[in-house]
Amino acid sequence: MANQLGRSGVVKISSTTIGELRNYSLSHSSDTVEDSVIGDTYRTRRGTMKTWNVSGSVYWDPIDAGQVLCSIGSSVTVNLYPMGITATSTYYSGGGVVTKFDITASFDGMVEGSISVEGNGALSTLTV
Repeated sequence: MANQLGRSGVVKISSTTIGELRNYSLSHSSDTVEDSVIGDTYRTRRGTMKTWNVSGSVYWDPIDAGQVLCSIGSSVTVNLYPMGITATSTYYSGGGVVTKFDITASFDGMVEGSISVEGNGALSTLTV
């Protein structure tokens, strides 16, 4: 299995790349319900509703087109390319709602932003 460098990753809002991206995270999970019965020796569960979200940190840039598209409450399509964009890239795509765009700064650092998008429906795994 090949390792991948994080610096190759790309996150897009629709077809617009989010600039000044420092890091990102994709979380894809499922709720569960227990279906154990009398006589079982171990608890068993079934997957129910799935959810996903993407978050990331940027150096804040008020004119970066990708960051501008991340206005709170807006419906967006997220395309996340962990290995960058190549002729055979696997990527994740789904519609979501921007739930957070925080801006922070300190006297001895850069102005930074933190963006969160919660999935609205399925997250697809695709290949370029």
